[in-house]
Amino acid sequence: MDIQFLLRTPLFLGAAPEELESLLAAMEATQRRFPRGEGILRAGEDTARFYLVLSGGVTVEHHDAWGNRTILGHVAAGEVFAETYACLPQQPMMVSAVASQETVLLSLNAAALLTHSCPSRDLILTNLLRITAEKNLALSRRIFYTSSKTIRGRLLSYLSDQAVLQGSLTFSIPFDRQQLADYLGVDRSALSNELSKLRREGLLTTRKNRFSLLTQADLP
Repeated sequence: MDIQFLLRTPLFLGAAPEELESLLAAMEATQRRFPRGEGILRAGEDTARFYLVLSGGVTVEHHDAWGNRTILGHVAAGEVFAETYACLPQQPMMVSAVASQETVLLSLNAAALLTHSCPSRDLILTNLLRITAEKNLALSRRIFYTSSKTIRGRLLSYLSDQAVLQGSLTFSIPFDRQQLADYLGVDRSALSNELSKLRREGLLTTRKNRFSLLTQADLP
């Protein structure tokens, strides 16, 4: 296990290196590999464990009774998911977690973190609180993106915010076209049509999941 990588993650940032191995042992840390598309956690289940993504990525999804999918977020390498449910182990999950690519996860026992005694424990609990607050903010952003009644409005709201968050008019997003459509709650074909219109109008260029937003200064 790459201890230096773990110490750079938001969960373990600031932890004492000499305490991390014993803390991982106390939290019953185990690694598991998931192929692309495999379910990790399913709605309706409960869990006493939460997960840190060591490599790959995970989508957080909701499926309705008719099989329609809504993507609520993406969890990248170094980030965690299911921590809220792990702290409420009798609460059935409202969402599912699916590997968006070949993914390696570190599974951690939440209750063990609460009972383990070491100076780094309080720091990690503080980190978890910060992570939870950031996720609440991300969900609020998604509500803002999807508040527009038009596909163009949703798309431009999301892309312009990504440019701000990443500090550049050229950036990559964690979704393919279908996942982006599911995240914004729109039809994939209609999304592709809108992207084509935006390209023709000179508002952006795109290649796969990489976008460049064009300003007046970029136009010929």
